[in-house]
Amino acid sequence: MKNAFLNWSSGKDAAYALYQIQQSNELEVVRLMTTVNEHFGRVSMHGIREEVLKRQAECIGISLDIVHLHEKLSLQEYEAIIMTQLEEYKRVGILDSIYGDILLEDLKTFREAQLARLGITGVFPLWNRDTTALIHEMVDCGLKTIVVCVNEQYLDKSFVGRTIDKQFIEDLPDGVDPCGENGEFHTFVYDGPMFKKPVPFEVGEMVYKTYDAPKQCHQKEILHYGFWFLDIL
Repeated sequence: MKNAFLNWSSGKDAAYALYQIQQSNELEVVRLMTTVNEHFGRVSMHGIREEVLKRQAECIGISLDIVHLHEKLSLQEYEAIIMTQLEEYKRVGILDSIYGDILLEDLKTFREAQLARLGITGVFPLWNRDTTALIHEMVDCGLKTIVVCVNEQYLDKSFVGRTIDKQFIEDLPDGVDPCGENGEFHTFVYDGPMFKKPVPFEVGEMVYKTYDAPKQCHQKEILHYGFWFLDIL
């Protein structure tokens, strides 16, 4: 069986991708890799603290590699940092990279081009799956997930802190992807069949943050996107 590393986000898609690989018995995931904002010490968008991320990996029982990223990186700087980590994996014979991507074609193309430079193969066990069927599979397999971030363009703050279960899926408004593929929400996984034991955690405060949207040509005003985050302790 070949060794592989999995790109770990701390959320449901990465966790279910891990489960699918474990069920297939074709690859053995020996490392998890996560990028963390160096300034804040948190997983980008999910907002999970680095110490909680480490606790999560310990409960899964797979070694974690954290790649620290500066707050404002150019694409070239980002690629150089990631390539350094990929080169280390190649050096020790880990030549398969697993992702939890489902539908974002441009992102998949970018990842595969980056990996090809080192002869590493991208593996996408959830690729092109129907997201309604997929989220039900996640719940049915025993994945325990809490919503830690919502984009207020799609969901109000009442969805923050909710467990993803059948009722959550039913309550999603029309137009919201059940897996959050348009960035509607992000999650933290704390238990499931891929864990050796549940992750101990406490729920902290809810925080509202805004981010400037990319400015379009001839656009007079700067648009802001608002997100609600739940701190996990």
